[in-house]
Amino acid sequence: MTPDVPSPPEVTRRGPLFWVTALIGGAGIAWGVRGLFAHHIDTRPANWAKFFVGGVILHDVVFAPLVLGAGYAVARLVPARARAHVQAGLIVVGCLALFSWPEVRDYARVNHNPTSLPYNYTANLGAVAAAVVVAVVVAAVGGWLLRRRSRPS
Repeated sequence: MTPDVPSPPEVTRRGPLFWVTALIGGAGIAWGVRGLFAHHIDTRPANWAKFFVGGVILHDVVFAPLVLGAGYAVARLVPARARAHVQAGLIVVGCLALFSWPEVRDYARVNHNPTSLPYNYTANLGAVAAAVVVAVVVAAVGGWLLRRRSRPS
């Protein structure tokens, strides 16, 4: 006799709400593509295509493998009780780095306008990343102390 094997979940059909929202989303995309070509002098579709394809390639060839590799390393190297804290810290620092990349690379610097990028964004990113690391360590240690205190002696 074989042990009870759970049956696979039933397949649900997509309802009308799905199709209505899919049509609205498709219409929004079509409107954007129409605007891209209708205003080609301002939007430069060839440059947009290079940017879009480059972004897809950059994501699939660089970012996705880096994130998967970091996730694998965290799963293998970090103890289970600290894993969620490390993952949260990496997510926040990764988002900060991605968001601040144009400022760190100095893309918006204007030659005769010293106020266009007035700060040292690399140092600021490092300071904020360090603050995130401190917050993660405080949260991890605080959680450990609370669990230890709440255990019955």
